[in-house]
Amino acid sequence: MRAPARLYAAHPPPKPLLIWDGDCHFCRHWIERWSALTAGRIDYATSQTIGAAFPEIPRAQFERSVVFIDRSGAVFEGAEAVYCSLQSLRSKRWLIWGYERLPGFAAISEVGYRLVARHRRAASAVTRLLWGNDVRLPSYFWARRWFLRALALVYLIAFLSLWIQVDGLIGKDGILPVHGFLSVAHEQLGTKAFSVFPTLCWLSSSNGFLDFLCGGGAVLALLLLFGVAPALSLSGLFVFYLSLVTAGQTFLGFQWDSLLLEAGFLAIFLAPWRLRPNRLTSPPPSAMAFFLLKFLLFKLMFMSGVVKLTSHDPCWWSLRALDYHYWSQPLPTVFSWGADQCPEWFKEFSVGFCLFGEIVVPFFLWAPRRLRLWAAGLLILLQIAIALTGNYGFFNLLTIALCLLLIDDATVGTPPCAVREPRLFLEKSAMTAALVVMVLTLPVNAWLLVSTCRFEVATPRPIAWMEQRLGPFCLVNGYGLFRVMTKDRLEIVVEGSTDRVTWEPYEFKWKPGAVQRVPGWCAPHQPRLDWQMWFAALGSAEQNPWFINLVECLLENKRDVVRLLARNPFPEKPPRYVRAELYRYRFTGQTERRETGAWWTREKIGEYLPIVSLRFGD
Repeated sequence: MRAPARLYAAHPPPKPLLIWDGDCHFCRHWIERWSALTAGRIDYATSQTIGAAFPEIPRAQFERSVVFIDRSGAVFEGAEAVYCSLQSLRSKRWLIWGYERLPGFAAISEVGYRLVARHRRAASAVTRLLWGNDVRLPSYFWARRWFLRALALVYLIAFLSLWIQVDGLIGKDGILPVHGFLSVAHEQLGTKAFSVFPTLCWLSSSNGFLDFLCGGGAVLALLLLFGVAPALSLSGLFVFYLSLVTAGQTFLGFQWDSLLLEAGFLAIFLAPWRLRPNRLTSPPPSAMAFFLLKFLLFKLMFMSGVVKLTSHDPCWWSLRALDYHYWSQPLPTVFSWGADQCPEWFKEFSVGFCLFGEIVVPFFLWAPRRLRLWAAGLLILLQIAIALTGNYGFFNLLTIALCLLLIDDATVGTPPCAVREPRLFLEKSAMTAALVVMVLTLPVNAWLLVSTCRFEVATPRPIAWMEQRLGPFCLVNGYGLFRVMTKDRLEIVVEGSTDRVTWEPYEFKWKPGAVQRVPGWCAPHQPRLDWQMWFAALGSAEQNPWFINLVECLLENKRDVVRLLARNPFPEKPPRYVRAELYRYRFTGQTERRETGAWWTREKIGEYLPIVSLRFGD
């Protein structure tokens, strides 16, 4: 039970009242925040204007602390007064409960309050340092608007980028035809295959249907970009892209494909459930959906940093990773060559900045405004640096889109919603669904973070069960690029011949080939065959069955596959023989670049695939 109040006001106020010192700048900032939180349930007034109405309260008490007077006239001061004023909020009721019932909680609270009250100038300086001049609870109307538009742009890029490749990758005459993949899956799993491999391609696996998925996804992305039925558009985008990711097999198994699906799914609960949301009349973003997307950004960055250190790769610990990265990554850009020429100290600083940005900075996503904005700026700067020196498709753009969620309305000015309409039934249902999603996914996400730190503990059965059910839909994913730095660059050079004497190389559009060719910049487009060729070089041809299929397609001159290449040396008639040689590539230095004009040096390592032919006896 609450201890009896020391004082009672002779004339209790009609509404609970919090009285504060109007000369205290620190108090003024926090009263603004509490006033917005309590939304009219509590009255606020300065002691200078209303103190005389309560002569039973000594003036020294007003100068010493805030004073709270409830409807009965009971007077409270200090930390207890603050807690009493906030108990009208469900999320804050634990404060007064702890003050009244937890041993030591009241004493600690009062000591802390007195410490701040005695050093108000310092507390005010700290407040300005961390929050600026506005400590009110942040709103994110602009952030939601920017994020949904940026996500729409990423979806548009993803669908268009895949559309120009999809027939050659997984079409009827592609490298890994989706029809054969789904047929084998159904043959082995029966009806269970529909849930293990969720895709609309079960309805049709024709090239026309693949084009429909890509084109339809592009149309939905445009609708989202212009703010038409955002929640419905996002739902369709998720279904269409999941269908393509499942059907795409190894060609759509990249971490940013999973990231787009996870972010796109969570965005459904953030978007307004209206046909054409008006920016002047829109309900506030769902706090639950906002938390889930913010947690996704934290998970992405933190896991990406931690896996580098837990991999026990010494080049991360010694800050020497960039001695290899610029020229050993899948698709370098021309800026990669320039970055590789930088002095050693700058490379080590860059590695340190990367690790700091991925491991330390994510914790500031939950910090007060100014620290949160600094975190957003550092993460965006890191993504721009990565994008300039490597072709990673839409990954960097999608990560920057998630960073936009950290910018609250007070940072940019007046919120775009002058009138806030009440939530519709669908929006309330979406908020409930977001809560269900959080309850189901948070344990799995927490376990992913724990397992990233390499604690040798078996996965609990409930979490393993949940991972198995959610995995096919890419709703909860682990992340971590470049866990172990590749310290060599092997490239596969595919060659064809009609007589086994003269061999002509197939030139790919973006991956290194001719040493004089400038490293290209194709992002945010992702040439998925070029990317897979990098992975194939890390193993053998036997470990990459799709590569054998590629060679067969070249021997037949299949149009859709050949169109994925920059140069087909056999445009009229397919070659009788194809082979693959393995080369070691490395960037040239500045002197060699000036003398030879070459961007790469290379040396032949050996055979990757022996001479093969479709004709028996050749």
